[in-house]
Parts: sequence; C-alpha cells; structure tokens
Amino acid sequence: MTTILTKITDRLLGRQRLTLWEHERALVWNKGRFDTILGAGEHVLPREWIDWTVYDLDAPRFISKDEDALLRTRPDLVEAHLTVVEAASAEVKVVSRNGLAFDLVKPNERRLYWSDAGDWTVETVSLDGSHEVDSDLALRLMQARLTDTLRSVEVGDGTVGILSIDGVVTRTLEPGTYWFWQLTRKHLVRLIDTRWQHHDVSGQEVLTADRVTVRVNLTATYRVSDPLVALRTVKDFAEALHLSLQFAFRKTLGALTLDALLADKVTVSDEAAGHVRTEMAKIGLEVSEIALKDVILPGEMREILNRVVTAEKEAEANVIRRREETNATRSLLNTAKVMAENPVMLRLKELEALETIAAKVDRLTVHNGTEGLMTDIAKLRD
Repeated sequence: MTTILTKITDRLLGRQRLTLWEHERALVWNKGRFDTILGAGEHVLPREWIDWTVYDLDAPRFISKDEDALLRTRPDLVEAHLTVVEAASAEVKVVSRNGLAFDLVKPNERRLYWSDAGDWTVETVSLDGSHEVDSDLALRLMQARLTDTLRSVEVGDGTVGILSIDGVVTRTLEPGTYWFWQLTRKHLVRLIDTRWQHHDVSGQEVLTADRVTVRVNLTATYRVSDPLVALRTVKDFAEALHLSLQFAFRKTLGALTLDALLADKVTVSDEAAGHVRTEMAKIGLEVSEIALKDVILPGEMREILNRVVTAEKEAEANVIRRREETNATRSLLNTAKVMAENPVMLRLKELEALETIAAKVDRLTVHNGTEGLMTDIAKLRD
C-alpha cells in the first residue's frame, strides 16, 4: 500500500525515483546540462527534463562521449567523483588500483577513473632519456597484462645485442631480457653471435704459376670480437671474411707451381693467413685457424699425375728388386767360397738336401757316389 501511495504521490507532484546500489553511480542531466553525479541510495528527481546514465564501478574507467564537456563545464563534479590521469608528450602514466598495476596512460592521452572504485595511485615514467623499461615495472605490467605498448628482447648466452634507437646505434646489450616502450621511438636490437664459428669457401678456382687450373676448398675459424665495429663497418661481416679469404688465397696460390702447391698445403695457407687476420681485425673479427682443406685437380691432370706416380713407384720397385738380387748373389758367392775351402761343409749341405728330398718322397735311389758318400761320412766321423 505504501509503495502504491508513493508512486501516486510522486506522479501528482511530478517526481520520479532512482535507486542505485553500492557499486553504481549515475550521471544526471537537467535540460541537456550536467546536473550532478549520484551515489548509492534512493534519489528523488523531477520527472520533466531529467535524464541519467548509470555506471557500474566494476568497470572503474569512466568512458563517456561527454567527457570533455564534463571536464570543461563541471570541474567540481569531476573533482568530487573522478580521478583524472593525463600524460604529457614525453611520459607514460602507470595507474595502479589497490597497489596493483591497472592501466597505462600513453603520451598526450587522458583517462578518467571512478574515485570510489579503488585506491588509485599514479606513477610517472619519463621518456626523455632511455626508453628501456625497468625490470620490476616490466614484471608488474606483465602480471597485469599491460604489455601491448612494450617490446621484449632476449639476448642469449654467447650473443651480444646491438641497440639502435631511431636508426642510431647506441650501445651493446649483454645476455639477458630487456623491455622497451614502443612509444614515440623505434627500437631495433640486432643479435650478433660472439662464439667461435667456421666459415668455408668451397670450389675456389685458382690458376697456378705453371698455368694449371685447380679448385681449392678453404676453411677459417673466427668470432666477432668487437660487435659495434663489425656492425658499423660492413653490412655483412661473414661475406667480408669470405671475400678476404678468396682474394688472399687466389693471390698466394697463383704465385706457386702445382708441384709446390701439392708439396705443402699447410705452409701455403699460413702465407695467406696473416693478410686475412689483419684485414678482419679492422672490422672487429678475430680469425684463428685458416686452412687449405682440399686441392681438386681437373680430370685429365689427375690421370697424368696418376701415371707419373705409377711410373715413379715402378722405378722405385725396380731399384729395390735389383738391390735385393745383388744382395742375394753376394750371399751365394760367399757361401760358395766357404764350401770350396771346406769340403765337409759341402757334404753337410748335400746331406741337408737329401734329407729335405727324402722327407717328400717314398723311395730315394742314389746312383752316383753312394759308396763315396758313406766313405766320406765315415771319414767325417773320424
């Protein structure tokens, strides 16, 4: 009954009622002008020319197309109910709610929050100097999922990062994780591997001093000792090393004959290594081992060399054979002299021969000298 009477009375008096919960606020207009902001409770309002919009504090940010007009015409209402956060052109505002990062206000941006929606604190981060984000702040923003304006770069072990801001190289980054604001400036980090690496030059054609075309395979071990110099001096330091190896070895090997090249490949590579190391040190590279791995001859040249090697080996074999034959003949001659001077030794050799023959046959018949053989044996026993 009371409710019905209240409605009848409000209608007669030209009134209306608006009830707001604790988590609600209402922005009221009177004849198109901002009138007030209402909090929780029951409110009696005129029926004519009144309009309102209800906001839920669970969405703490105040978003309205009339935001600028409200700030301009009713700063008292804004100060009483809203927290205004505005960032200058070279700063970022980190807005925290109840001690936790809640929102980011970018340069030249303004945002409003319901003051009753929490305990608001604002942290100002200047962008005048470095755009690098402090690791603690980056962690807080990650936990709040506010990293859309950040860029992360991870520099692994064995690598160095070269930081460029707006196209200008500024400094090197040691292994670790880095965060940068993606605001007003462009950041680029190039990762350079500083570990020892191998570089191969395959199939390099060289014309020797005796006009034989050969192909050689080269290898070099290097590392980037000064990343800043390497990045600023050449576009591609690996390509620079490749060209230096080609030029140095082509010049060095071209002054040698094929026989000299095949005789000692290690010495040949050492001759060119000094020049390569000196040139690469100028662009921030340290070159360690340089080696000439393979020398590849044309097909017809391989056949010729194979025939030469075969002939040389055959000649060596003939020399060895002749030497052994001479030694064998000399040994026979010495044996003959001993037997000529000592008949008993001759008879012993005969007996050894007979023993060897007798071991291989079933029957042995001696037609000459059996009696003499026995006589000589008897004499030998005497």
